[in-house]
Amino acid sequence: MNPKTTISISEARKRIFQLAEEIQKPGVYYTFTEKGRPKAVLLSAEEFDSILETMEVMREFPNLDKDIAEADRAVKTGEYKKWITLETLLEKEGFVVAEKAKNKYGISSKIKAKGAKRIK
Repeated sequence: MNPKTTISISEARKRIFQLAEEIQKPGVYYTFTEKGRPKAVLLSAEEFDSILETMEVMREFPNLDKDIAEADRAVKTGEYKKWITLETLLEKEGFVVAEKAKNKYGISSKIKAKGAKRIK
């Protein structure tokens, strides 16, 4: 616990609006104590959502650090080129994959001439 951000619940009650503003900064939170023992933590809703999301990712991908290291090795060695593509996987599963557009991002390759300026 950080002594600068650890305060009693009584003190927090007096300063709640000030604390609510301060916790909007990234990484700032307050620990509330009762009789000197930690009782609750106040942090921004954004920080709370971020923590929950991180925990969910960690549950879904418990070996994420190893998976990332494996992917990095595959990129360095070129092994990833042997991996199946999403399009191929979808086709194997019976999905119809649309043809790729000729113009990437809908940008035309034709050069348009500028129009003549109007004279008033």
